[in-house]
Amino acid sequence: MVLENAAEEAQILLRNRISNPSVVFSFITESPDSNYRKLKHIISSSVTEACSNSALLLGPRGCGKIEILQIVLDELLKEFPDMISVIKLNGLLHGDSKCAMKEIARQLCVEHQLLFSRMASYDDNSQFLMSMLRRECGLAHKTIVFVLEEFDLFTQGKQQLLYSLLDALQSVTSQAVVIGISCRLDADQLLEKRVRSRFSHRKLLFPPPSSEELQRVIEHILKLPTESSLPNDYTVAYNAKLLSILEGSKFKSIVEALSYSDSTISHLLKFLFCAVSHIDLRTGFLSLENFKTALQKVQRQPKLEFLKDCSVLELYIVVCMKRMELKEVETCNFNSIMKEYKTVHDTFQTTDYYARNVCLRAFQHLVDRQLVSFEDGKGHGQSIEFRPVKLLVSRHELQLALKSHASCP
Repeated sequence: MVLENAAEEAQILLRNRISNPSVVFSFITESPDSNYRKLKHIISSSVTEACSNSALLLGPRGCGKIEILQIVLDELLKEFPDMISVIKLNGLLHGDSKCAMKEIARQLCVEHQLLFSRMASYDDNSQFLMSMLRRECGLAHKTIVFVLEEFDLFTQGKQQLLYSLLDALQSVTSQAVVIGISCRLDADQLLEKRVRSRFSHRKLLFPPPSSEELQRVIEHILKLPTESSLPNDYTVAYNAKLLSILEGSKFKSIVEALSYSDSTISHLLKFLFCAVSHIDLRTGFLSLENFKTALQKVQRQPKLEFLKDCSVLELYIVVCMKRMELKEVETCNFNSIMKEYKTVHDTFQTTDYYARNVCLRAFQHLVDRQLVSFEDGKGHGQSIEFRPVKLLVSRHELQLALKSHASCP
């Protein structure tokens, strides 16, 4: 009973650690060259030196851009409680300049307990913003941080909002920071010339972590702290059991499979939360089976399910297309696939050799199931045998499907 209580308490503790960005990303903040350090310097220098800055945070979705920024803002708000205002916009919601300027005015009014007018025009809200920048930044020495999520969506159209914000940073009395967040690495190239000339060209890249880094993150999150309320004997035994699992080759293959399709931190956290949720409360320890179960649940592989239901002939066609892809054959259509199919049959002397019309029906079935697609929407008048096609199945998915197929030769 005591062990089950300790296991339940450990499960709750681990779930809280996985859901807490400050715990998840604390290993990143320790490095002196980390994006956390650079971002904190950019924003804090605006507060302490009364200057303006701008920067872009670029990286794939789920890599921790927003979480790192929020950690920095939370720390600076504690350090300078009355000297920072944060205005947040999202390109999905405020892509239009008029809508964005109205939302800026609304948030400024809420922040400074002023009356917001819904009927104010774009020019009225723009003048209000400039007056607030002069009054709050110039007189009160307060920094306003503009956070623009989905930054690339703000670059569509005339980019009036970006021009107004970045132009305001050029003022002597201005004390503001514009932080753009985007998953497009070429986001700065989308800026107009007049906007780009006012941008600082600071870019912080957030690449997805490698398998070794994922391994360190997993150990950092799942190890129980010794200073917790859990029994010390249980904590020591749990950590020893965990380390023995993490150092094993089977677990490393699980991590490689996890990072093959998506190596971002958010995907990893879903995997860990699922593994912790399946912990055996009777033993109180995480097992390799918990991680295997979690991997199956977080990996979305609808194509793998389609491939499992394919006939042997359809698998032959997919394998032939993959062989042609590896040979870097420029054009792939039904006729060239049939030539590769005959090559496979002649080379391996297989007993499975089907008539051309049967193969054509199987090929059409693969197209209908979206495992194979035509390269463009043109050529509808052409025969299906001559239209160029491409395979929508990765080598990893194909290998798993062939291994798990019941009647695959």
